[in-house]
Amino acid sequence: MENLQRALESRGLALASIPGKGRGLVTTRDFVPGDVIIFQEPYASAPNKVYTSSICDGCFTSNNLRKCSACKVAWYCGNTCQRSEWKLHQLECKALASLRDDRRKLLTSTVRLMVRLILKKQLQNEQVIPTTAMDSYNLVATLESHISNINEEQLVLYAQMANLIKLVLPSLDVDLKEITHNFSKLSCNAHTICDDELRPLGTGLYPVISMINHSCVPNSILMFEYRMGFVRATEPITKGTEILISYIETAATTATRKKDLKQYFFTCTCARCTKNLHEELEETAILEGFRCRDNQCNGFLILASDNQSFTCQKCGIFRDMQDIEKISSEISLLEGKTSSLMSSGYISEAKNVYKIVEQLQLKLCHPYSLNLLRTRENLLKVLMELKDWKDALAYCCMTIPIYERIYPAIHPMIGLEFYIRGKLEWLVELTEDSIKSFIKAIEILRITHGTRTPFMKELLNKLEEARAEASHKHSVSD
Repeated sequence: MENLQRALESRGLALASIPGKGRGLVTTRDFVPGDVIIFQEPYASAPNKVYTSSICDGCFTSNNLRKCSACKVAWYCGNTCQRSEWKLHQLECKALASLRDDRRKLLTSTVRLMVRLILKKQLQNEQVIPTTAMDSYNLVATLESHISNINEEQLVLYAQMANLIKLVLPSLDVDLKEITHNFSKLSCNAHTICDDELRPLGTGLYPVISMINHSCVPNSILMFEYRMGFVRATEPITKGTEILISYIETAATTATRKKDLKQYFFTCTCARCTKNLHEELEETAILEGFRCRDNQCNGFLILASDNQSFTCQKCGIFRDMQDIEKISSEISLLEGKTSSLMSSGYISEAKNVYKIVEQLQLKLCHPYSLNLLRTRENLLKVLMELKDWKDALAYCCMTIPIYERIYPAIHPMIGLEFYIRGKLEWLVELTEDSIKSFIKAIEILRITHGTRTPFMKELLNKLEEARAEASHKHSVSD
């Protein structure tokens, strides 16, 4: 670990033992919001889709893709990425091309990721691919597998997947126990690689970034530029502070977050997870619970002593449990119908059903309910697909205040929603409003995303175009 410590030292970081957590990364200098704390290429990665044209294996973009003619699994956007991947893919290609059809069907994204990890280890051992302080199988070997904590069913699954790896790479003397442990490591150390708009593209193992611990109140965020992982500060971080990112969706109740963190085998002790009972009850009732019968009241419901009804904590009005169950059942049936309509391509019909769901949820849910928010997010997507810009803008304006309540001030979800609002305002010729929304989006996304990606350059260009249009309108009006 001495080489890693030296590499981290040059970046203003140190690997340290954190009480109650094991190891973690700690700052040796100050960082300001937007600073890149650390960046790393994945030791191994694989796209989500195995056989369909989705993204380039080399850079995870989706432009001008061509399939490898030999294995018919890998895709590349051009010669540059194909050449950069060739040393590894040459071995992978030979193995995949020789697979029988029945075995090829078993080739999932996770299995392919493991194949690439093993082949890279071999190439580094043979010094075909260089080893560095931050790109070494030794770092993978030190990651926690939690193999002793997983249940027997999961252990059997990992062992079966390890045997499949042996079938894919018959010429290698693979260690089945080591591969089984590595599958367990992937489940609690790998990261989902997303694009600038947080759409999942694939999975990567980033051994140094994986040493960063979790908090539901993080001071940093992990984002991706192509395959490269970037950890940026989202708030001022002073020297000697532990770097913390979130492993999960934080817009959730404490109970939901704890459930989502089970796969990592630890209990979070951040400020949000150690709230007092009253605060926790209020959070759960608002995010996942029900609203008062009185539409003028914004109180939340708590279970009454008879266990047959709820009472509003604000005005004391009772609400019958059967009433809640009836509306919940109607919503559940309609949500199933929307899924069927969307998958069949009946977008307009799905919009109508979503609006019925929304009206039922308005009767049932608290105004800040996550279920109501998800319905409105779906309506926003549907309306944009239907090019109903005015209605879409109305729903976008409804979602932003909820995002601002459930996320920290610097969060990509808020920034992206302001960007969408700005584009919609521009489309309905509210140019001055769009400028304000673009500026707000940039204030947030320059911290989470940086400023050099094509996505951010497009956002900055949108702002300049909106300003030019506003200036033209003013000159014509004058």
